[in-house]
Amino acid sequence: MAEINWLAVVAAALAAFVLGGLWYSPMLFGKTWQKAAGLSDETLKAGNPAIIFGGSFVLALIASATFALFLGPMTAGPATAAGLCAGLCWVAASFGINGLFERKPLALILINGGYHTVQFTLMGLILGAWH
Repeated sequence: MAEINWLAVVAAALAAFVLGGLWYSPMLFGKTWQKAAGLSDETLKAGNPAIIFGGSFVLALIASATFALFLGPMTAGPATAAGLCAGLCWVAASFGINGLFERKPLALILINGGYHTVQFTLMGLILGAWH
């Protein structure tokens, strides 16, 4: 645990959090995601923002810290590649499996899987560059 750069872990989690805000905003995929997920504006407004955003950040911290443990002292290039592989081949592929069995729209699978692919790629870049 002493080998982990906790500032890099927090920075990677913050980057993932900001990425999520952009990814799921109307500027990018927000409206398409909302429709594919079957969420109304009322449903989205009814959520508790403290739980949703606070919980999301805590989960991003957990993912970032665990990924830092996984990466070890990797440099930016290999860590970024590992992030791409983790996001695309583990997380997005797992979302794809669930989505197929749950009969989810392809758009939802691609949006969610794409976010996590970019998320882990970005985390790998930050953790590798700042190890």
